[in-house]
Amino acid sequence: MTYRIAVLVSGSGSNLQALLDAEAAGELGAQVVFVGSDRADAFGVQRGLQRNIATAFVPLRQPRNPAVRAAWEGQLAAVVGAFSPDLVVLAGFMRVLSAAFLAHFPNQVINQHPALLPPDGGDTVRTSSGLTIPALRGAHVVPDALARGLPVTGCTIHRVTPTIDDGPILAQAEVPILPEDSVESLHERIKLEERRLLVAVVQRLAGGAGGARS
Repeated sequence: MTYRIAVLVSGSGSNLQALLDAEAAGELGAQVVFVGSDRADAFGVQRGLQRNIATAFVPLRQPRNPAVRAAWEGQLAAVVGAFSPDLVVLAGFMRVLSAAFLAHFPNQVINQHPALLPPDGGDTVRTSSGLTIPALRGAHVVPDALARGLPVTGCTIHRVTPTIDDGPILAQAEVPILPEDSVESLHERIKLEERRLLVAVVQRLAGGAGGARS
């Protein structure tokens, strides 16, 4: 059987598109079987529908209400689980998922983060040139990299744990910060690396599973 992927998105879905393009070219070794979003207007939803992939909008109405959020996570886990994915990819999904959600998919959820993360969960990262830079976490790491005047940033694909922006690293790439960079230009160059890495990681995981479900 084919290695099955569920992808969760909150925005444009450009990283989802990279997976879909690789799949269409016969290069992914896996099949995107489900696309889910917490936002009805996320263009990633349209990308899934355009490819005739099962796609669902699962709204979180009151994100600050713990009971509502827990119920939403249960609903999301049930919807995703209905497609029996081997891998759940958070591709620009802007919701933090709790240990309760992750327990439904043990060691199966991966995330892409638009900055370099350390392998030890620490506060700094050592670059390939030997430079030590701060580990940037949270939702605003691209402007943070510029605000701190860093010479380099990058992206990380990692397994998701209950600790935010942590977990075993699967792949990383460095992206130099240019003097003329804006948040938009830097983010676009990071996204290019994210797409490349994400496809490569999925290819490796699918290949490591023999391209099929156990």
